[in-house]
Amino acid sequence: MTWLPHDFVHPLHVGIPEGEGHRLRPISGADAPLDYPTVMGSRERLWSIFGPAWGWPSATMSYEANLADLERHAAEIEAHQSFNYTVENAERTALRGCVYIDPPEKRGADAEISWWVVDEEVGGTLERALDAFVPRWIAEAWPFERPRFIGRDVTWDEWMKLPDRP
Repeated sequence: MTWLPHDFVHPLHVGIPEGEGHRLRPISGADAPLDYPTVMGSRERLWSIFGPAWGWPSATMSYEANLADLERHAAEIEAHQSFNYTVENAERTALRGCVYIDPPEKRGADAEISWWVVDEEVGGTLERALDAFVPRWIAEAWPFERPRFIGRDVTWDEWMKLPDRP
């Protein structure tokens, strides 16, 4: 399985329809001043979602560790190894969540996609907009035939029980 065609160009700025001006864009180390308080402000809920699978975000994650994470994500985006899109507000002054597009760790898919919003957006307009938009965007803008939407198509617990790719 090839992860992405060699000539694939990933989207850079993507407006979220029904998202009240929010948009997706690739994350970078420069986002650390906004990302760190965003993540840590929703850390307990994020840990309940991602902790068992990814060990993230730990209760002791420092600003420096978060910055290193974002720089690693930016390098992976540049190399087309995986993609982390931040969800930024209309004014471009706050980060409200993230969308992850990763090569599959488990059998049965050609990509694994997940996303989250900050605690105050849970159940709100932005989360509903992302839930409707992300699968459509993946189908329209990405070259996947069998994407798996973790936390939507399959729970995180179910995903962790799937057989690993060889």
